[in-house]
Amino acid sequence: MTTETSVDLRTWIGRTERRGDDVGAAPLSALAATFNRDDLAFNLGSDVPPLWHWLHFIPLARQDQIGADGHPLRGGFLPPIALPRRMWAGGELQFHHPLQVGDEIVRQSRILDVDAKDGKSGPLVFVKVRHEISNARGIAITEQQDIVYRGMPVAGAPAPAEKKAATDEDYRETVVPDPVLLFRYSALTFNGHRIHYDRPYATEVEGYPGLVVHGPMVATLLLGLASRQLPRRRVRGFAFRAVHPLFDTAAFELCGKAEADGSQKLWARNHDGALAMEARASFF
Repeated sequence: MTTETSVDLRTWIGRTERRGDDVGAAPLSALAATFNRDDLAFNLGSDVPPLWHWLHFIPLARQDQIGADGHPLRGGFLPPIALPRRMWAGGELQFHHPLQVGDEIVRQSRILDVDAKDGKSGPLVFVKVRHEISNARGIAITEQQDIVYRGMPVAGAPAPAEKKAATDEDYRETVVPDPVLLFRYSALTFNGHRIHYDRPYATEVEGYPGLVVHGPMVATLLLGLASRQLPRRRVRGFAFRAVHPLFDTAAFELCGKAEADGSQKLWARNHDGALAMEARASFF
C-alpha cells in the first residue's frame, strides 16, 4: 500500500454520520427465537439485551449498490478501501442505561483512525469507529468498533498459526453453527456478506473451509452466557477481539470464568481447542 494511498485514506479521519432508528419488538423476538432464548419476551418498554442493538442502524444499501462479496460498495461514511476482505475485528462498549422497545434512538458516529500497515500476509488497513447511541434519556451506549481490511489469501500459503484456548472455564456452552443459524442471523442484521451463507463463494472465492460464523454473533452469545450467570446484575462494559474464524463445519464452545475483580473472562474455543475469540465483561 503506497504512502499516497495511506494519506488519502487518512482524510476520512474525523468524518461523522448521524442515523436514526426505532426499537421494535419484532426483530428482538426473532433473534431470541434464533438463539433459543425462551426466557426472553419483548413488549413495549422491555429492555434491549446488551449487544442486541446491533439489530438496529443496519446499512440499507440499494440492490444495485452491492459488491460481488455481498457488502455494500465501498465509499460513503467508511473510506473506500480497495482490499477485498473486510472483518469486524473487535470492539469495546460501555452500557450507561438500557435501550427499550418503543424508543426512538440516534447513533452518532465518527471515524477515529485509519491506519495502513504491511502485515505478514500482505497489506492491512485498520479503521476505528466510535458510536454514541442515544435515546430520550441521553447516551445509552458508547461503542468503539475495530474493522480490518486485508487481501485474499495466496494459494498455497500456510494457514495462520492457532493459539490454544484456556481450559479452566467455570461454565461453558456448546454451539452448533449450522447454515440455517448463520442465514437467520445474516437476515436479521441485513448482512449480505456471502461468506456467511454462500458455500461455493466462501470456499472457492475467499478460500475458507466452510461458511464463516459471524463475529458479532459469537460476541453476543458470549455476553449472553455471562449475563445469565449474574441475573441480578447489569452489564457495564464489554470488550472483545476476534482471534481466529469459526466455521459451520464443527461445533464450538463458549467459555467463561469469574475474575477476582467481579468481571467475567470470556472466550470461544473451536473443535480443535484453538482460541477463536477473547472477551471480558464487567457488571454493575
